Amino acid sequence: MESILRSVILGIIQGLTEFLPVSSSGHLEIAKYLLGDTSVGEQSMLMTVSLHAATALSTIAIFRKDIWQILKGLFQKEWNEEKIFSVKIILSMIPAAVIGVLLESEIEQLFGGRILLVCGMLAITGLLLLLADRAKDTGRKVSYKDAFIIGIAQAIAILPGISRSGATISTSVMLGIDRERSARFSFLMVVPLIMGKMAKDMMDGSFTSNSIAAVPLLVGFVAAFITGALACVWMIRLVKQSKLTYFSVYCWIASAAAAAFYLSNN
Repeated sequence: MESILRSVILGIIQGLTEFLPVSSSGHLEIAKYLLGDTSVGEQSMLMTVSLHAATALSTIAIFRKDIWQILKGLFQKEWNEEKIFSVKIILSMIPAAVIGVLLESEIEQLFGGRILLVCGMLAITGLLLLLADRAKDTGRKVSYKDAFIIGIAQAIAILPGISRSGATISTSVMLGIDRERSARFSFLMVVPLIMGKMAKDMMDGSFTSNSIAAVPLLVGFVAAFITGALACVWMIRLVKQSKLTYFSVYCWIASAAAAAFYLSNN
């Protein structure tokens, strides 16, 4: 029962923080530490990927019409707006996909209670959000070059504590891209990556491991899906209203508080 409650808490944290620019992976690592979760490496990564898959599915639910347009665009012969947008999404995936494949084992080791690393990266996330809120919005669309640069930001956000949505949206806004387009592109570009990661883990047999029971994983998955759908809609409104600075302050407070707690107990 304790493991199920822990999974519900982690699922809610993941659902809220995946779309809010405060780093879901960073909050999950801090929450695991506070809840006494001793899983490290592959075990910790398994729970993290499962919860990310839930929020990816919530993204699909919210943006189902957009995703359908992207899929249609991929199979169209003429280079219309739908096909161009689809290519940009694929282009944005390349940096994170390459790093994920080449450095998978090294990345797994970052998800095992590296609290001070998480705190440092959270502070950097706060800085990115502050800079983004002060950036001038030129209202332009995402170019091919922009898509790749945003993809690099997403690759860096593999580090626990760097917010994926925060890094990609901040990068987009600082490039002068329309705020609503920035949020939309940020949420859509992560779906293929997470689905690809899930497929790879299934083929590798990672999810047949007995290291984490199926019920806690499922409960956490459901909690993350529901809260993720709510947070996704909320985040789009916040980005349009230029309220990222509030999250910047939150990241610094959370970083300082978690670091102080960790150091006082070690």
